[in-house]
Amino acid sequence: MRFGINLFPTVSPAEKPAAQHFDECLRLAELAEELGYDHVKTVEHHFTPYGGYSPDPVTFLAAAAARTSTIRLVTGAVIPAFTHPAQLAGKLAMLDNISHGRLSVGFGRAFLPDEFEAFQVCIDESRSRFTEGVEACRRLWSEQDVVWDGQYHKFGPVTLLPRPFQRPHPPMLVATARTPESCEAAGAAGYGLMMVPSINKVDQVQHMLDVYRTAWDAAGHDPSTQDVHMSYTCYLAEDDREARRLGGKYSRHTNAVMARAVAAWSRTSSADYRGYRQVVEKVRTSDFDKQVAGSKVLVGGPDEVAEKVATIRGWFGDVTLSLQVISGNQPVAESIRTMRLFADHVLPRFSA
Repeated sequence: MRFGINLFPTVSPAEKPAAQHFDECLRLAELAEELGYDHVKTVEHHFTPYGGYSPDPVTFLAAAAARTSTIRLVTGAVIPAFTHPAQLAGKLAMLDNISHGRLSVGFGRAFLPDEFEAFQVCIDESRSRFTEGVEACRRLWSEQDVVWDGQYHKFGPVTLLPRPFQRPHPPMLVATARTPESCEAAGAAGYGLMMVPSINKVDQVQHMLDVYRTAWDAAGHDPSTQDVHMSYTCYLAEDDREARRLGGKYSRHTNAVMARAVAAWSRTSSADYRGYRQVVEKVRTSDFDKQVAGSKVLVGGPDEVAEKVATIRGWFGDVTLSLQVISGNQPVAESIRTMRLFADHVLPRFSA
């Protein structure tokens, strides 16, 4: 298994100034490399405390690249629906060169109705815009004199500059929340997968992974390049009870922030997001203690968290875990403690 950190901000300006947040997260990125983590990842969201401090993950990861030398940099994820593909491919190729080939590009569809409304993008076009944007980026990276005649964008012939450092392009991953069809398409295309297991039942995640891996094998892709990222809230302390008390506090803070961000689903429906109207109630009724008991979050002392990681490996195999170490408005010292305890006591039990 491999382990990295996921820096998903869930704070408002009233709670923490943006400059302080970025200073702290860059410090955590440096520490992650020092402690032997595989990657640092951040998200793209807009306008609200639910991820709003990261409207452009490329900007943050470029700063992280300048402060590190070996750790991989992962977008988790960029949103093709909100950016012209030539612009998106260009800035990602630039980051790939700045980092000397340490970039892995995760693409996502976005799922917050308010973001689609703000960008004046129809939410019912989400899936088709995503598919077009990902393929346009892939071609711009790997081909020259690209002519694109898509549903939403038309351009060319153009040759992207700079060319990616990694050839033919950086590793590509796609985010999926609930649909096996997305997993099948990712496997057939040879893309990595990004998942958040806490929002689904274990058997549903297992089914999605089976579909993905079957499609991967059927397409004849190299099994050694398959990469499945799973994100988990992570909070460690020396004492189990203290970890649960504080981890629960920050988790509930994040849940409240998310509840406000998804509230628009109570008045929104889309064929591209089947079942998302229920997400408001699921977030509202989230139970932290049940999440701990069900290994939906990695919260506890080092031994308890190691047992949870072993459970996850038993369920899903040797996947890559992205640890959300800044849940809520926790002090950076507690994020550092989590990372050190995990690196010292958990990571060695599972790393190759």
